[in-house]
Amino acid sequence: MLVDAGDTRLHLTERGTGDLALFVLHGGPGLDHTMFGSYLDPLGDVARLLLVDERATGRSDPSPPQTWTIARQAADVEALAASLGLERFAVLGHSFGAFIALQHAVDFPGRPVATIISSGIPDMRFLAHVEHELETFEPLELREQVRSSWAREAHAQTQAEVAALLVDQMPFHFADPRDPRIGEMLAAMGDARYGPDVLRAAAAGDYGGIAVEDRLGEITHPVLVLGGRHDRTCSVQAAQAIADGVPGAQLVVLERAGHMTFVEENERYLAAVRAFLTARA
Repeated sequence: MLVDAGDTRLHLTERGTGDLALFVLHGGPGLDHTMFGSYLDPLGDVARLLLVDERATGRSDPSPPQTWTIARQAADVEALAASLGLERFAVLGHSFGAFIALQHAVDFPGRPVATIISSGIPDMRFLAHVEHELETFEPLELREQVRSSWAREAHAQTQAEVAALLVDQMPFHFADPRDPRIGEMLAAMGDARYGPDVLRAAAAGDYGGIAVEDRLGEITHPVLVLGGRHDRTCSVQAAQAIADGVPGAQLVVLERAGHMTFVEENERYLAAVRAFLTARA
């Protein structure tokens, strides 16, 4: 369904019958909700999953490029909740979606009953190590493929080009670059509608420029932080910084996972989220 967000309409896919509404924000930028496949669906008994296609991506309506900011997309969560008449809701964001979820948590403290930060960072300084990870990436025969995929983000013009660079880049995001579940995840994204314009703008603009580390103490509601021990993009150090900065935050490190925690350690990921949400349902 398309839901009013003020100056545009955002597409939501609804799954589950749980009492607590859970906005789910995808990574990217420029991807859509299909990246989650059915991996989160088992949470449907404790939450009503509302998978969002973020601004100008997926099946959402177009919006002006000047509105493709993290702060505006954080405000979109509030707009969606108002349009749906939701008094109580939680937010889960993964990767770029985690940037939005964390921005929402500091801009609207106490508004959600809970926030889940999955593979996120509190400040752009935590992405400084990515170039080193690319330069030293193993196996060697995949290194140039992965490096070129990151470079192509700033030039992607079509759906096909985004899909192709994602295929080339995905080994970087798994602890095991040859993990067979890479193929499963990509297959689940077969109906994705990418946003090449959004991706290009983000790649040229520090991916939105998340910078909330000095505001984490303003958050007044419960926060769960999930990180993969072998994440080459959003490191465990970044997850720890979020957990240290948010009063009372809970940190769960998935020891066998890279960036795609919800795929790589699905059972433990779901168990952690389930326990966290059940305590607030």
